Amino acid sequence: AVAPKCNIQCNYCIREFDCVNESRPGVTSKVLSPAEAVRKVREVTEKFSNIKVIGIAGPGEPLCNEETFITLALIYKQFPRLDLCLSTNGLLLPKKLDLLKEVNLQTLTVTVNTVNPEIGARIYSHVLSPEGRRLKGVNGAERLLKNQLEGIARAIEAGIVVKINTVM
Repeated sequence: AVAPKCNIQCNYCIREFDCVNESRPGVTSKVLSPAEAVRKVREVTEKFSNIKVIGIAGPGEPLCNEETFITLALIYKQFPRLDLCLSTNGLLLPKKLDLLKEVNLQTLTVTVNTVNPEIGARIYSHVLSPEGRRLKGVNGAERLLKNQLEGIARAIEAGIVVKINTVM
């Protein structure tokens, strides 16, 4: 967990609690610095030789946290045998895809909860556009979906394996 900031507010995501019984988006016990994350990768891979993949999934939106890219670059440099993956809401994917390619990201999970902006308006309280505007309702959901679809298509063209996730 290296990415605390998020650029959308899902109505189901509450980042206020943390306990051993919590297992849902937005929950973590501790946010690590990039250096701490690298130490954790080293510790885990020394203990378990079968580890093949390292992923970043939040607890916020990895693509709106600079720490994500620092962490991925450090891990790619120090552990080139490991596959890198990332989970994203996809809002910044078109803008950040080149940075992901630079660190040799192999797998990408994009959470797409709906392809209907009217339903999206009920799922998302707001979306912060890449330009910094707070978009609500159908406008926010349309912008998110547009960027998700564009980013997914570009990631596939770039040779990244893409998986679609849905929170129900």
